[in-house]
Amino acid sequence: MSLVGKVVIVTGASSGIGATTAVEFAKQGSKVVLTGRNEANLKSTEAACKAVNSKVELLLIVADVTTDAEKIIKTTIDKFGQLDVLVNNAGYGEGGSILDINVDQFDRVMNTNLRSVFLLTKYAAPHLIKTQGNIVNVSSVAGLRANAGFSVYCTSKAALDQFTRCVALDLAPKNVRVNAVNPGLIVTNFYQGLGISEEVYAKYVEQSKTTNPLGRVGETKEVADAIVFLASDNSSFITGATLPIDGGRQTACPR
Repeated sequence: MSLVGKVVIVTGASSGIGATTAVEFAKQGSKVVLTGRNEANLKSTEAACKAVNSKVELLLIVADVTTDAEKIIKTTIDKFGQLDVLVNNAGYGEGGSILDINVDQFDRVMNTNLRSVFLLTKYAAPHLIKTQGNIVNVSSVAGLRANAGFSVYCTSKAALDQFTRCVALDLAPKNVRVNAVNPGLIVTNFYQGLGISEEVYAKYVEQSKTTNPLGRVGETKEVADAIVFLASDNSSFITGATLPIDGGRQTACPR
């Protein structure tokens, strides 16, 4: 599938991996639907998309994936009449030991990282079948390995990986592919959103440079490029895959 003129939804497009992914699809000549809760940040992503492709067709939807999944799909179809690619990128995390976390925290993380993906996939699937499109989920290496103090986040991403594989089998007879990327430490503001101080984050980045076999941490474009690859014809025989993008960390220490 050439991505020129294809309609692509990117959730969580207001920052980080989502924003960069939207820009990369704009470069490809896709019609990009930008969704997120922060309107000002979405407009920044809109400007970045136009900077790389002045003719790009964009649709901004200020929405919360936990409550507005049906609205996102319906608004996209009303505007463009079709859907070719769904990138489930919006994610959320909170830390804490099982001794400290509560049910509300569990629900917040699961609602964003898993339930919203289920709903968006459910509403998008009939439209993707019509276009022989595909889905790319943004998971995490946290779904592949255990981390103390992040049981809910890790569980949500492990569940997302399994959901990816199962739905890939459901939709394969319809020629709709479903894959996921599993980023490691990518330079974004995600960790600061967990309440981690700049000092602690900086130390974590430096430590990760020594534990990643490639000797550095990742950039958002490296994840976005993989997402675009999985959404394109270049990966036409790939479905049900979960692709670590982590500098080799998972291979070196797969616990």
